[in-house]
Amino acid sequence: MAVPQDPPDGTPEGGGGGDDEFRSDEYRSVVFDEDFVRAARLQEYSAQERMGEHARAVRSRSIWAGAGGPGSRGGAPRRGAGQGRLLVLFIAMVFAAAVYMGLRNPYVPPPDGVAQPFTSTVVPLAPGSPVPGGRPADLYANSPAADYRIGAVGIGMPAVRRTAHFTDGQVAVALSVAKDYLVQSSLDPDVLAGTASRPVRVLLDPDQLAQFDRSMASPSGDGRHAATGWLVRFDPGTAVVAVPQVRVSGILAFEEVAPDVLEVTSDHTFVYAVRPAAGVPAAADGASLFTVRRELRLRFDGDDLAARRAELVSAYVMAGPQDCSADPAAGFRPLPAGAVPTTVGPAASDPYAHGHPRRTAGLCGVLAAPTGDAPTAPVSPAAP
Repeated sequence: MAVPQDPPDGTPEGGGGGDDEFRSDEYRSVVFDEDFVRAARLQEYSAQERMGEHARAVRSRSIWAGAGGPGSRGGAPRRGAGQGRLLVLFIAMVFAAAVYMGLRNPYVPPPDGVAQPFTSTVVPLAPGSPVPGGRPADLYANSPAADYRIGAVGIGMPAVRRTAHFTDGQVAVALSVAKDYLVQSSLDPDVLAGTASRPVRVLLDPDQLAQFDRSMASPSGDGRHAATGWLVRFDPGTAVVAVPQVRVSGILAFEEVAPDVLEVTSDHTFVYAVRPAAGVPAAADGASLFTVRRELRLRFDGDDLAARRAELVSAYVMAGPQDCSADPAAGFRPLPAGAVPTTVGPAASDPYAHGHPRRTAGLCGVLAAPTGDAPTAPVSPAAP
């Protein structure tokens, strides 16, 4: 039975133009050939892969789980768990061994190299006769300081030689710093006038700066905080330096006192020409001489030498003419020309005699005659 839409005689053989033919032509370009179909492979995801992000909710097996226990899937997880346990046990054993060795052989830390507090003794020397006065040049010419050199030239340097643990260069640095300290603390005009202390401060070990600052701000005769133990300073209300030419004589020496400590000792006499400050009455006109004997001990370690600084260990200072009743901790108070002391110390001391200074047991001494006569034997110490 023919369909109404078909031609009466059916579709002609070999004829084109039907819908099927049209659709066949339309999709002919996307038809897959047999080679493409054979090469295609189907991949089916596992259950864990199909779960996607939900797989993270599954609890991981602990490293402490036994081999073959729940969650074990084969040799690799077992090896990872075993290695983890061994690592933890190894760390525990090392820690236990360290604790045991520490208890059996307690560790003693090495010295930290902190500088020791500075100590000083400042002894005023009272004259036994009226203080000579006159022109500075005449005073120097008639004193034991006539042949002294002027300024830093008078601070001679010894021959440099290496020690057991310090090289020639290190010894030279220590001597150079010691000389710089003497120059800044004994010859700097601002330091002598009491208006500056930084030139001395920058040469000190940092561990001593707090003690130095306290000595400058609040001087005390307690043996640790006398400003005149660290440096030479005149009381500006009593006297001022008349001429800048200071006569100097003395020696420097060095010695290795420990494998890491080099010590430099200085023994110098400084002679200043001073005059009374404005408003201070004087019995005679002109200037007068004021003598300061300083014996210092300075120490250096490797860090000090590298930084060009010093640790000031101690100072023994004799200075006069002064009145024994005057406190020299804050600054020296020279007696003016023609003055006669009201109190006299127990023993005569010669600040011009180098070597081993005569240690005065009391708080005051007697200034020896200007001719440099030998000091008398010490007697009982003076009362404070």
